[in-house]
Amino acid sequence: MTAPRRVPRVLFVCVQNAGRSQMAAALTRRLAGDRVSVRSAGSRPAAEVHPPVVRALAEIGVELRSARPEALAEDAVSAADVVVTMGCGDACPVLPGTRYEDWNVADPAGRPPNEVRAVRDDIRRRVALLLRSLGVEVEDRDA
Repeated sequence: MTAPRRVPRVLFVCVQNAGRSQMAAALTRRLAGDRVSVRSAGSRPAAEVHPPVVRALAEIGVELRSARPEALAEDAVSAADVVVTMGCGDACPVLPGTRYEDWNVADPAGRPPNEVRAVRDDIRRRVALLLRSLGVEVEDRDA
């Protein structure tokens, strides 16, 4: 009998945890289901997720209305197998043994709906590639 495979833990980090990292976490849940443990955080969290981000995800059937920005904590970083940063600068602690990726993704804050959708689609593509690199089969055929 083989041991059950451990679920990869991914942390997405941006400055406000109100746009990019929230999108990435929600899309990871959509594409991987419970085959990945996912969290998101911000180095300076906003009061709420940006409404245009919520709307852009709702357009593709991803619910984000109940999401709330969270502050980045070192324990979240130490618990992660992969930390994906998106513009958080030097605020994210770097720990040995943790895989880091820095995604150069536009900040959707204050952008018109078509640009927020482009950011969403860029993140969705990157999430699918990340999941495949972790050996996680992607559920959504559009990814």
